[in-house]
Amino acid sequence: MKHIIQFFTVITLSAFLFGCADLMETDSELVEFEEDNTLNHPTDTVYSVMGIMGKMQLIADRTVLLGEVRGDLLTTTDAANADLKRLAAFDVTTDNRYNSVSDYYAVINNCNYFIQHVDTTLQRRGRTIFTSEYAAVKAFRAWTYLQLALAYGEVPLVTEPVMTEQDAKNEMNKARSGIVDICNYFIDDLAPYALVEKPRYGSINGISSEFFFIPVRALLGDLCLWAGRYQEAATWYHDFLNDKDEPRPMNASARSRWNTNITEFNLATPINGYDVTNTRETISLIPMEDRIFDGVVSDLPNVYGSTRENKYFYQVTPSQAMMDLSAEQTYCMEFKTDTETDTIYVPKVGLMRDVMVGDLRLWSNFSQNSVGGKDEYSEESTIRQNFNKITSRWVATYRLNMIYLHYAEALNRCGLPQSAMAVLKYGLCPENVVAYVDSTEQVAAGNLIAFDSNVFTRENTIGIHSIGSGDSQANGLYVLPMPSEPMATRQDTVNYQIPLVEDMIVNELALEGAFEGYRFYDLMRIAMRRNAPEYLAVPISKRNGVVDEALRARLMERRNWYLPLP
Repeated sequence: MKHIIQFFTVITLSAFLFGCADLMETDSELVEFEEDNTLNHPTDTVYSVMGIMGKMQLIADRTVLLGEVRGDLLTTTDAANADLKRLAAFDVTTDNRYNSVSDYYAVINNCNYFIQHVDTTLQRRGRTIFTSEYAAVKAFRAWTYLQLALAYGEVPLVTEPVMTEQDAKNEMNKARSGIVDICNYFIDDLAPYALVEKPRYGSINGISSEFFFIPVRALLGDLCLWAGRYQEAATWYHDFLNDKDEPRPMNASARSRWNTNITEFNLATPINGYDVTNTRETISLIPMEDRIFDGVVSDLPNVYGSTRENKYFYQVTPSQAMMDLSAEQTYCMEFKTDTETDTIYVPKVGLMRDVMVGDLRLWSNFSQNSVGGKDEYSEESTIRQNFNKITSRWVATYRLNMIYLHYAEALNRCGLPQSAMAVLKYGLCPENVVAYVDSTEQVAAGNLIAFDSNVFTRENTIGIHSIGSGDSQANGLYVLPMPSEPMATRQDTVNYQIPLVEDMIVNELALEGAFEGYRFYDLMRIAMRRNAPEYLAVPISKRNGVVDEALRARLMERRNWYLPLP
């Protein structure tokens, strides 16, 4: 650990200068010349890569909070700190604790230094030694830049290590780049490394190190999705999911279900089979420390849940909008015998708890309980809240189900709404493609919806909506939108369907990704795509059930979507 600290004290002499010096601090007392730090030994690269991950810990919690607290699925409580309340109200100043752009550039500057100085030509037994680390660090840099651009809108694109204050000032004076420009730059930068294997460092602190590294093809899919390059986005997502060495069908066991042996649902107990903290569903993550002495400890459990440290006063809770969206879904159960099939829709009244109505993912991941022996004057909260999704051990950067949903979003924008709907309702596998995607769309989609029939089967592939809403393939209320009257051409019908299927995908992104830091940016992406700020402004202003007109007006101006730079 000392090696990591010493090395990275040197190369984070600055953290990008804005105004008088916020982004790149250049006052380190440790003086060492750049040429003294070469990366030509395996030990150097391991320390360096893990040091970059240590810098990423500083932005891990913030990535979640910036993407979720500003959305419509959470609301702050009276116990929330003032900076968190201002974040939710889009009233952030440069001294807000969640507004520290230098932390992003600390990651970026470390990545830039590594990329410039690692010896990519060094070989051993005919194999290039550092290619895996080189690709992994490029992915860290691209992912961090995407988070930076989403948070701040337009930022300096710095691709060389900044070692002096003058360098920082020079970079500050360059024109800033927006989200699309940054995505386009890193698509070109990352594409040559899409198939490079991840570094292998074994298990670290009980977690396999393979989870520490960003999946390059999934990241390329995201960059293309934000850049409006939908065909490429769908291709990258598809190729990641259908990888011949590590195919990833939808996990059919990752779902919440009702006990099917009873008929009285008001007496039923749902079976909780949904856990996004299980690494079967997590693709990559930022590991967090158990003790402050070792590095950065996640504060998310104290923000989201009741802990001894916060005297059980949680700072955020599901909004009325989240409760309503979950309850609006219809849970469907299909029963088959040798001679007939029966479909049952779970009622929306008479259940034991409100969170059991509709989609079960909210119930599976969230709970509140009253504690006896306390009163309103107690130093501790009388209500205890828990989010199963939130763990102190890591912050997820990629989950399988969210990759599938972004894949569906890209397919839909490619003019393939039936294929996108199949991801939601049935699951994409060769059998379902034949059954639910017509021949015209199959031809148009080509390899974008081609999957290995030996791996992707109806037995292990389900529609994502089924994770929380039962047997969606049998749900007659959850269907591909169709115009009330036949339209003049097939393309007219497709054009009618695309925005409506996209709305369904956005709802599914909320149901599946709630509380994890996606929501604000999902709304932002669609609002930008449609040039419709109201797509973001209206739901966020109604997060508590009634319209906050002042907040709605603020969000109708795009410049208010971003944090202010110092």
